[in-house]
Amino acid sequence: MRPHVVSVLKPELIFKMKTMKNLLYIYSGIILLFASGCTKDFEEINTNPNAPNSVQPSLLLRQVIYDYGEQMSYEGFVAGDLLSQHRTALDFNLFDRHALKSPQLGGNPWPIFYTNLRDNQIIIEQSQSTETFAVYEGPALILKAYMAAGLTDLFGDVPYSEAFNGVNGTVTPKYDTQEDIYLTEGGIIDNLNKGIAAIEAYDDVIPLEGDILFDGNLDSWITFANSLKIKQLLRISGKMDVSSELQAIYNDGNYLKTNDQNAIFNFTNTDPNSFRLAQLRVGDFNNFVLSETMEDILKELNDDRIGEFFRPFENSDSGEFNGLINGIDASSTSIELANYSLAGTAFREDTSTLDANFLTAWETYFNLAEAAERGFISADAQTLYETGVTLAFEYWQTEMPSDYLTGTAAYNATGTTPIQQIITQKWVANIINGYEGWVEWRRTGFPEFKPVAASLNNGIIPVRLPYPAEEEALNAENYQEAANATDGNSINVPVWWDE
Repeated sequence: MRPHVVSVLKPELIFKMKTMKNLLYIYSGIILLFASGCTKDFEEINTNPNAPNSVQPSLLLRQVIYDYGEQMSYEGFVAGDLLSQHRTALDFNLFDRHALKSPQLGGNPWPIFYTNLRDNQIIIEQSQSTETFAVYEGPALILKAYMAAGLTDLFGDVPYSEAFNGVNGTVTPKYDTQEDIYLTEGGIIDNLNKGIAAIEAYDDVIPLEGDILFDGNLDSWITFANSLKIKQLLRISGKMDVSSELQAIYNDGNYLKTNDQNAIFNFTNTDPNSFRLAQLRVGDFNNFVLSETMEDILKELNDDRIGEFFRPFENSDSGEFNGLINGIDASSTSIELANYSLAGTAFREDTSTLDANFLTAWETYFNLAEAAERGFISADAQTLYETGVTLAFEYWQTEMPSDYLTGTAAYNATGTTPIQQIITQKWVANIINGYEGWVEWRRTGFPEFKPVAASLNNGIIPVRLPYPAEEEALNAENYQEAANATDGNSINVPVWWDE
């Protein structure tokens, strides 16, 4: 955990659309007004002389990091954790039954990505056009790579190269292939390399302000970028040889190694920075309980983190935990809340112990352990795995039992494989981390998920999120081409790296 707390206020200077009702703004940053007449002197009359025409990059950087981190943590709790079977929804649970085109309490991260990618693009353009803002170029390029990876890993082909060009762009951007988003100039890997290069080339003394991840430490941004390269190269390793690049990063040693280096920011116990589930009505919080899948895995591992993630169910006489199968039919299933385990106090009563997680040392060690086990790098996979487990317990503020790594969680435990152990441990620690648990299951097949109780997807566990309905209405031609490539916007068609 990071030892400090940063108070974050969303700048009122940033004009935003909070719904998907106008993707024109999300893509281009402007609202087009089509009207005849009444246009003379329109700009002069409707310009506030007391308002600035642009936003300082320090405010935008703070806004992008906070908004993305807060919203994706919420999405992780109410939607991502359902797909990854960390928790189960009792009601308003069409998403938990895999009707993903019917998001309810969450399940539509599309505008989160595009709003923040658009604002981040403004920072990039400011940094490249104004000398005094040059310090922002590297971090903004790294953030663009980070958010673009999250977007395409969920949806597959998406608007990218034409989507963030402001007044000079198009309001109906084409869909780029996931392969291009990863590998072409201006894509994920290229922007990580360019972001690192921009930071290394920066020789001015103007500090990076608004940075609530690393307090303006540019070296930490390079460490973050290297760790992100490890993650994303591993994600596409089924499509290309990534060994030399991974080995070079590992040999250089500049990646996240301790929890005080993590790319996170702290939530607090009070507004405006408390975790959203602490602010919503109790009925919303009580709608989510321990999943039977999560219960079985944690109990099999004798994993004490179950007491950090969840609380004993109310009707328990001896502090027991009880989970529920995912995807019940709430209209025909009677559930007594007191018989199931709610989320732990960290998610409501004491959110000061909770972080918005961008990337951590424990995830990086698990990624390196997998790379070593698969032969992509020359390293001791078991040592990397055990370091990752230790750091994950530390991150979740739980003492690891002395025999934990020699029991069912051992690297070579009977009845498992090292890859299964690595991914399962990563999955456990990734609770509320956006959709990461589900994404890693799609990539590796671990851990083994249970069939949902009342599937609305013919019993099939989805392998991508669907494009939102607003895309069909506002970007019809390009949407249709992308929909055709995914069997009618099917949630059962894998993305490029998963084919």
